[in-house]
Amino acid sequence: MLIAAGCGAGVAAGDGRVRVVAAENFWGSIAGQLGGAHADVQSVITNPSTDPHDYEPTSGDARGVAEASLVIENGLGYDPWMPRLVAANQTRGQAVLNVGTLLGLHDGANPHRWYIPSDVENVSAAITSSLKRIDPKHSTYYQARHAAFEAEGLATYHRLIAEIRSRYGGTPVGASESIFSGIAQATGLDLVTPATYLQAISEGADPTATDTATVHDQIQGRRIEVWVFNSQNATPDIQSLSRAARAKHIPVTTITETMVPSGGSFQQWQVSELRSLKAALHRATGR
Repeated sequence: MLIAAGCGAGVAAGDGRVRVVAAENFWGSIAGQLGGAHADVQSVITNPSTDPHDYEPTSGDARGVAEASLVIENGLGYDPWMPRLVAANQTRGQAVLNVGTLLGLHDGANPHRWYIPSDVENVSAAITSSLKRIDPKHSTYYQARHAAFEAEGLATYHRLIAEIRSRYGGTPVGASESIFSGIAQATGLDLVTPATYLQAISEGADPTATDTATVHDQIQGRRIEVWVFNSQNATPDIQSLSRAARAKHIPVTTITETMVPSGGSFQQWQVSELRSLKAALHRATGR
């Protein structure tokens, strides 16, 4: 669950706060809320236009990793530069939380774990455990922050997921890539787009002709009620599919890989997307 180099990782920041570096700002946002006043959290990927798969770390990133007591990386091939950065700059006593490892997954699994509510809860619990281990004198504080994040911070997020499941569960929808799979499952929507198509687009590969034809047919035949696409990976083919969906009066809504706006919080971002999804489902079904 947690890979630790050396032992007894201590508080790194000069002001007594735990220094945390997260590869992506969605995990960084959660870590910042859990660490509160006793953590200094920095995220490497903060610009919504940056592709985490292809990011090239800077010397500043390397310095930040070297000075961190806790490093959070997504793993599962999503941020392959981060393990290399850690390996080259890891210091004694530093803890590394790899989300894929925490969840017992391997390369090839859907890397978008921040879109799976149960995984978000597992990661937030692991971050809290890490902070308590690194900074035991503030354990009670970290536990209270975690309880507040679960009960209050994520309250609207969980409520919207439950509402969509209750009202629209089983509704057939289409999506451009596997980033939407976790939310589709959590909300009980019937994601009918071929899984192999979703994976291919997520990985930047060409889908098969058969899968592409299936997606086109689902739109042209109005066999989906809503079309969801990743606006940060809107290739010409995906843009064409979105136009086709609109032409067929199928509501279209978007999803993004990284937080939009970048200065918001994880839950604000997710709640905004869930509200847009719920509105699209309402337009499609009248419910």
